[in-house]
Amino acid sequence: MSRETIGLGQRLHSYVVGCGDQEHPVAARLRALTAEMPNGAMQIAPEQGQFLAFLVKLIGAHTALEIGTFCGYSTLWTALALPPDGTLIACDVSDEWTAIGRRYWREAGVTDRIDLRIGPATDTMAALEGDGWSGRFDFVFIDADKEGYDAYYEGALRLVRSGGLIVFDNMLRGGAVADAQVRNQATRSIRALNTKIAADDRVDKVMIPIGDGMSLARKI
Repeated sequence: MSRETIGLGQRLHSYVVGCGDQEHPVAARLRALTAEMPNGAMQIAPEQGQFLAFLVKLIGAHTALEIGTFCGYSTLWTALALPPDGTLIACDVSDEWTAIGRRYWREAGVTDRIDLRIGPATDTMAALEGDGWSGRFDFVFIDADKEGYDAYYEGALRLVRSGGLIVFDNMLRGGAVADAQVRNQATRSIRALNTKIAADDRVDKVMIPIGDGMSLARKI
């Protein structure tokens, strides 16, 4: 939940974004629209979109999975970074929010790369396993309900290939993860997962203070 990286301030934030790849004009309009919504803070920041696209290209991803699509801004960054024959399976529970994204995906010309699946992500992930997708994904981005992150992590580990990358958003919770006084369930879930990933010998891992904190886990 961050429209810009924690602690940057508007001037430095604009500078950082300006030093990265240019935001697609359709993505810029989608971001502006979503920012005006009451829950617009759920959208990733533009520098996070740049980072996701960079990672997708860096590992040469052809198959990607997104857990939590919202209005489709991160989806659009990821789809644009995939090759023309790439596939992004996007999971969300809301027809209303994702309908906004569909319009912009179509305008950006990436609809054929996006397979949107409405329903609980754990059900979609289980169905993908049943359909033979285990170990086939190159890239997974997780940005959904925080209480479900651990289940999404375990599902992603089964679905991603060796050497594939799992990326999480909101791993700092505005700094609350380091404040023992904060005990709400969402923060406790993220705090526990941070500890779990740090000790997990199934992955190489790093946490980066971009946006509201992003963790990267590379499956060994």
